[in-house]
Amino acid sequence: MGETTVPILPCRNLEPVLGFYTALGFEVTFHQRSPNPYAVVRHGGIELHFFATKRYEPADSFSTCLVRTDDVDGLYETFRAGLKSAYGRVPTRGLPRIGALRDTSFGTRQFLMTDPGGNCVRVGQPVDDDQRHRPAPEETFARALHHASLLADSRDDPQAAAKVLDRVLGPTDERPTPVQLLRLLALRADVAGRLGDEETAAAALDRAAGIPLTEPERATVRDDLARLEELRG
Repeated sequence: MGETTVPILPCRNLEPVLGFYTALGFEVTFHQRSPNPYAVVRHGGIELHFFATKRYEPADSFSTCLVRTDDVDGLYETFRAGLKSAYGRVPTRGLPRIGALRDTSFGTRQFLMTDPGGNCVRVGQPVDDDQRHRPAPEETFARALHHASLLADSRDDPQAAAKVLDRVLGPTDERPTPVQLLRLLALRADVAGRLGDEETAAAALDRAAGIPLTEPERATVRDDLARLEELRG
């Protein structure tokens, strides 16, 4: 049996969407302008189809698809480099954008990218045979990070994520470890940027920059440090 499933995603205009994917390193293998605008892009084993319709608002899109890979780190670096070359920076907010590379609570290492058409492409690599959501941790700061990460990415609700983070980043009797604090601040800066809250994003970045970390701790949070660097840029 040789069945293949190919997502067909909407957009308002094909050209900016095709420009985004060619910046990532995709090849446009088909482009029909009339009677119905339609295009196909391919990168290795990834194939995406797009159709254009004027009755579509990218900012309100819920369109998404999942790409499974055995080299999520390699694709992330390739896509980031392509976007930086095309846009002069790695876009982290608005449309288009690329999210952070993270290990999730459901056994997958992944990143999310959203194209100019508002389509969210989730690129992930399984790192555990159990793909179910793990129970939320009991410890205060680990629990907050667990819930905020799911709200920010899986639910695409940065405002709800910000509320969870602000509760534990404000005055409290408990203190997070340096690693926990850096991860919380990296996510807070990320969601603040997505919400257009530049003041909060800058404050989170400044606070994160002042956290002393040992070399083993820096290795533990390498993904978060890379995201902070992108957000500062």
